[in-house]
Amino acid sequence: MARQQRAIRTRRIFLEAAAEVFDEHGYDAATIAAILDRAGLTRGALYFHFTSKEELARGVLQEAVTADGVTPQTFKLQEWVDIALLLAYRLPREPLLSASIRLSVDPRARGLFGTRWPDWIALGTEILTEARERGELLPHVDPEATSRLFVGAWTGVQLVTESMAEPPDLVAEISALFELILPNNAVPGVLARLDTSPHRAARIIEQQQAVAVS
Repeated sequence: MARQQRAIRTRRIFLEAAAEVFDEHGYDAATIAAILDRAGLTRGALYFHFTSKEELARGVLQEAVTADGVTPQTFKLQEWVDIALLLAYRLPREPLLSASIRLSVDPRARGLFGTRWPDWIALGTEILTEARERGELLPHVDPEATSRLFVGAWTGVQLVTESMAEPPDLVAEISALFELILPNNAVPGVLARLDTSPHRAARIIEQQQAVAVS
């Protein structure tokens, strides 16, 4: 068991090191030497887990789609909001997530590995479909189309924000995006009870940490 746990930790170290290098330099410019230097481990240890830079990139992308931290809510639309806000909160703090977006918009990497956007769209479609079944959505709303457009909008907001000389807070930007989108999707009674505050993600993280400590 101790050996297995050590192997899991080592694999994670390499993924996080690769993510940092991909995020800083892009896929083509990233090198195995730079990743090894960042990880502080041996080439043999790397090749035990990953046979190439390509496999490292695939590993980073596989870590990208997650609903970690999202707990069941009274409304499925609140869960949809929470996923997007938490991702915006975690992105600048977690190189694996940041690198997954860098790889997804990198033409070379996208051609080799594709992107995880279809998975994000599928996750959103699933949540919105259940929201529709619960009567939370207006009659005209198509869950798949809405999820697809939202993933595109979220990604665009992130890329534009990142490119600015003085980047605004990404969580606040995504909160504002919901303020624009939700009135055309949620029934009024649900809309009035949704929390899209830019502070919600930090509160969720704090609650999780408090539970972990107790």
